[in-house]
Amino acid sequence: MATGLHTFHHEIEKSGDPTTERVTKVICHGSLVSQTGGELKEVVKPLIADGGRIILDFGDVSFVDSLGLGTLVGLKVSALHQGYCTLEFEHLTPRVQELLRITKLTDMFKP
Repeated sequence: MATGLHTFHHEIEKSGDPTTERVTKVICHGSLVSQTGGELKEVVKPLIADGGRIILDFGDVSFVDSLGLGTLVGLKVSALHQGYCTLEFEHLTPRVQELLRITKLTDMFKP
């Protein structure tokens, strides 16, 4: 967990049949900022390599800065290039939705 004002932590829930479709939900809490983006990347990158459906639940993410947004874009692009993995986002707060709208990234992160 990061120190200072911004903290980030997560839980992972796995479901589905590994032979058909694996579903992994990463429930995120706190702030996704320059100090905490690496933690999310460390968690999600191996999941992308395993394939399946990955859902990032941002219902309890209070703040995302530009570097946090860059982390999300990087993970989404990695999942797209992997080919057999989908990376989805759900429960984006109004504040995060507004950030995506301003940066014209709304389509990339549609649930």
